[in-house]
Amino acid sequence: MPLEAFQLGEPVEHRGIVVAPLFPRRDPVADYVTLDAALPRGFRVDEISDAGTVPELVVDNPTDARVLLYDGEELVGAKQDRILNVTVLVEAGSRLPIPVSCVEQGRWRRLSMSFGAGDHISHGHLRRRKAQMLAAQPLARGLAQGEVWDEVHEKQARMGVSSATAANRDTFVAHRERLRALETAFTLQPGQCGAVLGLGDDLCLDAVSLPEAFALLWPKLRAGYLLDALERLDGRPTSVERIARLVDDVGAARVTRGPSAGLGDDLRLHGDGVIGSGLELDGETLQLSAFTSDDAGARAFGRIAQPSRRR
Repeated sequence: MPLEAFQLGEPVEHRGIVVAPLFPRRDPVADYVTLDAALPRGFRVDEISDAGTVPELVVDNPTDARVLLYDGEELVGAKQDRILNVTVLVEAGSRLPIPVSCVEQGRWRRLSMSFGAGDHISHGHLRRRKAQMLAAQPLARGLAQGEVWDEVHEKQARMGVSSATAANRDTFVAHRERLRALETAFTLQPGQCGAVLGLGDDLCLDAVSLPEAFALLWPKLRAGYLLDALERLDGRPTSVERIARLVDDVGAARVTRGPSAGLGDDLRLHGDGVIGSGLELDGETLQLSAFTSDDAGARAFGRIAQPSRRR
């Protein structure tokens, strides 16, 4: 099972937020770098054409390193901000299309020639809703778009954020100081390669195979974790037993494998109260995300992908 590659560490609690680290059980085999490490080396993410299309971008990797693009990672600039629909491992020296969702509904004009990396990965509740819609067809273009837009709008309404273009990143900007005030309670531990977030009965798990990759991803994942936490501060902390049960549930979940957007196999996890996704290469789990879910993707099965509202 994918989770066998990771072991749970001692949780940290602050203001009702609980974060437990994950550590690798074995030495990683596959080598790769993250988007933030690759961009200064010439890696590019662009619109698919001059006209562009909402649910798809193109990546160009002229470097000699494989690049891991993380599920939910935000790409900013170009015609509108997007997030990764799935985790993608991009081969060195390759060019390929990637499936994305828009997180800035009110803009369709170019601000830059290519995309930059956002300073956050989408909050867990958005990623869970996206995972539920993509459970049966993870590479389907546009299938999760309506759900993503709904979550961005609902989050901004709940958190009192006004954005001229309904940009997801404006929610992070509006609450930047509150997020920074919480960050220092959840520092990276030596050798850490993943984390489990607990907000009451809502849990989220993220992991990668390389601790050095997670070190770059953690500040971005943490920002998304804490954005959800701002709505749940000082609530009842998630128990150690509940976190351990999530790990057990993920380990017991059914795993289906299918084509990925790049190298490796796309993983979909469905279990009792959990849903998740990941990426596997030659039998090694490179990335894993999982969420508590009453739906577990059930409403997505049999659903036909609908086109995006904007081309």
